[in-house]
Amino acid sequence: MEMTESSSSNGTPIRPKMSPSAQVVDPIKTLDKNGQEIKTVGFQRFGFDSEVPIDVLRSLYLRSHYVLSAPVEKVEELDAKEIADHARFTQGLNAYQSKSIYHPDTNTISYTTLSRFPPVKLLPPSERKRILVTGGAGFVGSHLVDRLMLLGHEVTVLDNFFTGSKTTVSHWVGHPNFEMVRHDVVEPFMIECDQIYHLACPASPPHYQFNAVKTVKTSFMGTLNMLGLAKRTKARFLISSTSEVYGDPEVHPQHEDYWGHVNPIGPRACYDEGKRVAETLTYGFHRQDGVDVHVARIFNTYGPRMNPHDGRVVSNFIVQALRGEDLTVYGDGKQTRSFQYIHDLIDGLIALMNSDETRPVNIGNGDEFTIGEFAELVREIVEKVQREDGVLPARRVQIVYKPMPTDDPQRRRPDTTRAKESLGWQPRWTVRMGLEEMVRYYKAKMAEGSI
Repeated sequence: MEMTESSSSNGTPIRPKMSPSAQVVDPIKTLDKNGQEIKTVGFQRFGFDSEVPIDVLRSLYLRSHYVLSAPVEKVEELDAKEIADHARFTQGLNAYQSKSIYHPDTNTISYTTLSRFPPVKLLPPSERKRILVTGGAGFVGSHLVDRLMLLGHEVTVLDNFFTGSKTTVSHWVGHPNFEMVRHDVVEPFMIECDQIYHLACPASPPHYQFNAVKTVKTSFMGTLNMLGLAKRTKARFLISSTSEVYGDPEVHPQHEDYWGHVNPIGPRACYDEGKRVAETLTYGFHRQDGVDVHVARIFNTYGPRMNPHDGRVVSNFIVQALRGEDLTVYGDGKQTRSFQYIHDLIDGLIALMNSDETRPVNIGNGDEFTIGEFAELVREIVEKVQREDGVLPARRVQIVYKPMPTDDPQRRRPDTTRAKESLGWQPRWTVRMGLEEMVRYYKAKMAEGSI
């Protein structure tokens, strides 16, 4: 395959040209809520350009887990259909992909480094930011790192890998604009930077309840250390807060001026109250020391790279359905949730960081589902993907109901009026669009033996 690398006059990466002999594969097409095809994510707003082609991003988060498979003795005999399937996700970006091979006969994997790094924008020094991302190897952090790297900024990832994984950002290791540091934010950290995205904290119940004291300590001490760094370096500071600060809300939908309804001594309090005190600390530094702060209250988010074992409803349902297991719904299934896709969240975080909005901002999708309805939707999409791939399950999975966990909120849906008015942001991805992409991600992970 012949390839040439090029970029536009403004530095935007252009996909390499393939020779006429290369196999032409239909790309994945995604339509937004208005029926328009999504070709890019991000936008140019508040003097910061966050727009990148969606197929370049997909080649990082989908293709990096679509490992080719072959018997150990016949490494060169790669399956033609598998290569064609991968081409749907890489769309001519093969030169920038790892050539890892999975050997199903011995359940081993042969890793290799990237052939080349994906093309990143070449920014003048005046526009290139030095950006610190704590928790950058986690689910949300890794997608933010991908976006910031493709945009041409210098990114340092800080992570202790309690819930994060090196594999989510390993495709950037060695890049001159990238640095990864194993560090716990509970301890002070010194660096020069222009922006700090403070995402570090376990966010799923099994992980934050594993060591409740450590979770509170991370929320308080970690935020204290990063705010101290922002004060010293005069960096912009964004903290990822959560819809959990509203607890089990008595107001619906939840707006930013609602103070919440939280149990301060329940099993979820280490996370809920930890994030509430982190917000208190953030505004203390803002009022007392003039630190430029931004608070994002993130609602339920899903997408590729979610830990399949973290107990969240989206990953639980998809993995159960792919394995042919019955879907487990807790309670009567009438409790509601709203789900936003990861690309919408990253758009919102970057817009908030570069805006002048210092009040808390809800970032979430207002489309509300009951958990029962959501289980049926996941089952339908998994069956659709299995049909398309010619895999017929032995039986149709059923939906089973179990007792409700303690302090599980009944209703959760954001009022995103402030985000629309202040940031010009609103979700573009429907739940159905994102779910199909996530089902294919988990299906590939299961095929390569990593789930």
